[in-house]
Amino acid sequence: MSSSNVGLGMLSKVRTAFTIAGGLYAVAIGLLSVPFFQTHTIYMNALRFPFFADFDAPERYGLAMNKTYNFKIQTVDNETLGAWFILSESIYQSLVSHNTIPKPHHISLALRSRPTILFFHGNAATRAFKARIQHYSAFSSRLDVNVLAIDYRGFAESTGTPSEEGLVRDARAAYEWLISSGAKGEDVLIVGHSLGTGVSSRLAAQLSKEELPYRGVVLMSPFTSISELIKTYNIFGALPLVKPLTMIPYAFNFITWALIHKFDTLSLAPQIKGQVLIAHAENDWDIPYTHSEILFNAFLEPLLPAVDIPSDPVSTTKEDWSAFTAQIAARKSQRDNIVTTTRMANFGVMEEFTDKGGETVVDVVFVKTLEGKHDYIGVQEGLQDIIGRKFGLFGPGAEFRSEEPLIAPPSSATVPVPASPAPSSVVDVGGSDTSEAGGWSPPPSEAGGQEWTAITKIVD
Repeated sequence: MSSSNVGLGMLSKVRTAFTIAGGLYAVAIGLLSVPFFQTHTIYMNALRFPFFADFDAPERYGLAMNKTYNFKIQTVDNETLGAWFILSESIYQSLVSHNTIPKPHHISLALRSRPTILFFHGNAATRAFKARIQHYSAFSSRLDVNVLAIDYRGFAESTGTPSEEGLVRDARAAYEWLISSGAKGEDVLIVGHSLGTGVSSRLAAQLSKEELPYRGVVLMSPFTSISELIKTYNIFGALPLVKPLTMIPYAFNFITWALIHKFDTLSLAPQIKGQVLIAHAENDWDIPYTHSEILFNAFLEPLLPAVDIPSDPVSTTKEDWSAFTAQIAARKSQRDNIVTTTRMANFGVMEEFTDKGGETVVDVVFVKTLEGKHDYIGVQEGLQDIIGRKFGLFGPGAEFRSEEPLIAPPSSATVPVPASPAPSSVVDVGGSDTSEAGGWSPPPSEAGGQEWTAITKIVD
């Protein structure tokens, strides 16, 4: 057989392989328009890692002995959710014995004594997944808060089938359980990761609209919306999911039209009141950190002057172009006046601003870390410190109890609010003469405040 025939044979095989791959890709993308397949692709709730989990034995997955209470929460539409309540470290250590599981009066005391993180996880797996266990452990020990973690409907042993509205009802049921069990709304910090940020944002917007108190909301590795996430999502961090569709007219429009699960967090930004912290790692290959930048800018947008973009750049006059560039310069100057930027050596960058112009104060922080990837952003101790200081979660000097509902941030008497930044306010922390340790620490003014009520030994 001649070399030319061999070459033609190889070319034919390659062409066939690409044709088959293209056909499989087209079928897979087309299935995204079918609600059943779309639901399983977005939520991936069939992947119940760890498989055959024993939720009655959280110790098997790394939590301390009898620190966690396994129970069920009932939703308004009669679904049953699996849930874990993890005691804060101070409450846990106050127990006379660790040989019995927490009892209802332990939980009631914990809710009255320490703040609680209401945690909403991402897609796939269960509340016993290793990365999530690390978050619970860090929050309950380093921040000394209680943690309530639920599995949405259709996940783990929870009943039902996941949907956007269903997950929001699950989140509200978890919040209501905390309140009915003795927690104050202002003691509940809503924390979401990945898919859980869409759930957290919907819950925070709902509570804000109803003027119900909550401590604040933390969005870790968030996305702006499901449709935008699909555009930027890379399989295994390398293969673009729908990039080839952009070469086919209207193909991607069909996919977005067929989406029944939106989770449009970007549109919710104006509705969320109070304190918001957004965190994202630069090395997140699942959801690019640009999603968090867009969300931060959405919260900031109402404070910036508008820019009139020329409708036809070709016919724009010199005067119009000068006015356009002047508007851009004014917008940048205003942003520099409002936003304080802190660069933390070997950790990342933090941007923050406070809007006191409305009926309620909106206080937003964006932390972009160097490390953390997608699943481990919340276990970065630097981020935990920022969360602890921002939301007054640390012990002495970080008390945040107030008689006023805390949809808006607490007064400066309890959690000090930094003074308004000077124009172009940029602070470098670490690696300079002002910080020998090269790390971030709160200003001395944050040392004040009242202490938490003393916790005595608990007797069964």
